[in-house]
Amino acid sequence: MDENERIIIPDENGEEHLFDILFTFDVDETEKSYLVAVPAEQNEDEEQEVFAFRFEENDENEDDLTLYQIETDQEWEMIEEMLATFTESDEE
Repeated sequence: MDENERIIIPDENGEEHLFDILFTFDVDETEKSYLVAVPAEQNEDEEQEVFAFRFEENDENEDDLTLYQIETDQEWEMIEEMLATFTESDEE
């Protein structure tokens, strides 16, 4: 298995947490980008807690992302759909 791309996300207390990015996707209609990640230190045998964010790349440095909370039910439904598709393809 390839090494997942990783991202550091600070929590509300400023503590940094390492996440493995499962996948990213763009929505053409809204021109918004999303990423779905799981905590890197999570045990593989446990049910994985999944985190999703809308993101924008910094024009000057594409490794520098600005993350936004998912706020609408419509966005959550779209992410859940993508996650289901991702999980199905992962099991084959």
